[in-house]
Amino acid sequence: MDYKRLIEDQIEDSIAVKQNLLPLLLNDIQKAGEILVDSLRNDGTAFFCGNGGSSCDASHIAAELVVRYKSGNERKAIPALALNADQAVITACSNDYGYEYVFQRQVQAFGRPKDVFVGLTTSGNSQNIILAVEEAKKIGMKTILLLGGTGGKLKSVADCEIIVPSKTTARIQESHILIGHILCSIVEKNLFNLD
Repeated sequence: MDYKRLIEDQIEDSIAVKQNLLPLLLNDIQKAGEILVDSLRNDGTAFFCGNGGSSCDASHIAAELVVRYKSGNERKAIPALALNADQAVITACSNDYGYEYVFQRQVQAFGRPKDVFVGLTTSGNSQNIILAVEEAKKIGMKTILLLGGTGGKLKSVADCEIIVPSKTTARIQESHILIGHILCSIVEKNLFNLD
């Protein structure tokens, strides 16, 4: 069986979505970068979280900050945590309170007003992200959301929303990781003058 058309369609669709990021989301990405830089410059911590593939993307972006984004960029570690990475907390909270509270409890435990919360959800409707954003706002943390489609229930909730213009989960996630990489480069450039 020949899969060339299937392959071409997916690559062309991915390119088309990413081409829309520049005219539609440039200002939002810049604003998110400024929020991150401001928090980190003032001794804040960046907290990331997501579900499923977005969970992996949240961990990926946090790791780029803790270790380094670009090979050769020697700098001190940046305080960033993926709230989806602690299996004991997630399973205990899911068992004792419910899965919708797994991120909210951690934000409540560790969040401070100078910190920043970054939630990734392709639909914008993940209840555990919704509750975590609400908790972050109560604490006085800045909030950034990477969303898709229409933005779902989380549209217009955070200090900054970056809504990828696609209804396809895979295309949204591909764009979220690109945006995450851009945010890491903004942080390295601003805090350490690294390209």
